[in-house]
Amino acid sequence: MDRIGEIVSFGTAICWTAGAIFFERGIKRIGVLPANFFKVVFAAVFLTLTAAIMRGVPIPVDAPARAYLFLPISGLVGFVITDMFLFSVFGGFGKREAMLFMALSPPATAGMAYLVLGETIGSQGWLGMGLVIIGIFMTVFGRQNSLSFSKITKEDRRGYLYAAIAPICNSAGVVLSKAGLGDYHPVSGTQIRVFTAIIGFGLMSLIYDRGKGLKAAAHNREGLKFTAIGAIFGPFLGVSLLLFALQQINAGVVSTFTGLTPVLIMIPEKFIFKKKLKPLEIAGAFIAVLGTTVFFLW
Repeated sequence: MDRIGEIVSFGTAICWTAGAIFFERGIKRIGVLPANFFKVVFAAVFLTLTAAIMRGVPIPVDAPARAYLFLPISGLVGFVITDMFLFSVFGGFGKREAMLFMALSPPATAGMAYLVLGETIGSQGWLGMGLVIIGIFMTVFGRQNSLSFSKITKEDRRGYLYAAIAPICNSAGVVLSKAGLGDYHPVSGTQIRVFTAIIGFGLMSLIYDRGKGLKAAAHNREGLKFTAIGAIFGPFLGVSLLLFALQQINAGVVSTFTGLTPVLIMIPEKFIFKKKLKPLEIAGAFIAVLGTTVFFLW
């Protein structure tokens, strides 16, 4: 199929949209760090079963050295660091704003892919990047009903900072994933990233509160239920599809399609959760995604 990479990338965006909805609910019940830890634990179980069925190799013992060099680093950067910032935003002012800032990921990915992988960027990149930044600021200010920074609270400013850091780390994770995966199986490649993330989140929990948060979260059935469902759409299906897409097409193009999440997430916000979307927010989201499209596809 000629467009398999683009189709799979779009599927990734759909999975991440669904995952964001369930993760937000899980975070509000068990907290950011426990949700992250159990997310990758659930994903590891799903991935191991899938690898055993699809490949007959439940653990990635046949991975090339390149995979073991880059994918663990990708797991730490892409899962642990990115998701700690991103999930903090989910638990703060919401998933819609967090996902919109992830529209910064395509230009960031393109720049890193150019430096690390030698993937070229077209001359239209500057225009696309400008549209992305304009769209993000329109939505940020639209949410505040004001164009004055003085009316943005200190908590919101911290949230926006976290939301801006997340896509940069995410882009680094994407580029490292492509560098390490090669032609290795994407499900097993995702396993390596997830196993590393379990260790990373586990160590963070021990340092933060000696694991007390994880013990408390383990008894919260509602929180674990939402986290497990989010894990299916996020690090299990979503990341596996992402790695497969990276094997097919340019990393920047993959990031462009996954950047559609800010627009996709407005659909359940409006029609399922009945939240009111301000006109400037809607316009900003579409301009941001238009920018990612211009950046790579025009």
